[in-house]
Amino acid sequence: MIREHFEFRETITTILAEDPAHIAAAKAGMLAGRADLESYIRADPFFGTSYSPVLVESDAPLIVQRMAAAAAEADVGPMAAVAAAVAWAGVESMAAEGAAFGLIDNGGDIVFTAADRPVRAGLYAGTAPVSGKYAFVLPPAPGIRAVCTSSATVGPSVSFGVADAVVVFSRDPAKADAWATGLCNELRPTDEGIILPDGTAVDAVYAVIGDWTAAWGEVPEMVPAAVRYDMITKGE
Repeated sequence: MIREHFEFRETITTILAEDPAHIAAAKAGMLAGRADLESYIRADPFFGTSYSPVLVESDAPLIVQRMAAAAAEADVGPMAAVAAAVAWAGVESMAAEGAAFGLIDNGGDIVFTAADRPVRAGLYAGTAPVSGKYAFVLPPAPGIRAVCTSSATVGPSVSFGVADAVVVFSRDPAKADAWATGLCNELRPTDEGIILPDGTAVDAVYAVIGDWTAAWGEVPEMVPAAVRYDMITKGE
């Protein structure tokens, strides 16, 4: 297994692969996705600053369309989906290069393809009691999937909430990222649970606010784990 840290401007990632060519493909895919997005934002700066959904043209770049669709479903701004959308472009590039396994962690938003093996994603939720003690076991399955996390207490991202971690599982990485942000903004420990609308692209949610936890959907198996802080993707 090859593990490589890759940074380009705001994109701070860890790439996992078995072939150096797949690492190169991941970087190329992410850079191409970023280039399309940056070009679009130069023409429409509001897309990059809005905290609400933004309509886009049908001929907008794929990454822009994905972010806009995710924002519309989760009722957040398009940039709430940017990390997973960029990682998605990278993993698609890895798959096109023939990777049976490939994973990109873009600052806590994990996008991967793993038809031949399980993937474990550690739960890090700041000072919450469950933080660093468990991992989600994602079974082998075809296609691209995502595990995206938003936090109001960990990391530099803008949040209007109080959650230590909101983890969202989906086969649409952009929507996983957008929903993680939206739910993190809204959830409070006085809530009785998590409610999502019918037809959402989300498969499951696991939320942590201090001692309070809540789940929605079919959350993957959680197993004891010693999550290593030094392996969490962050700027160097």
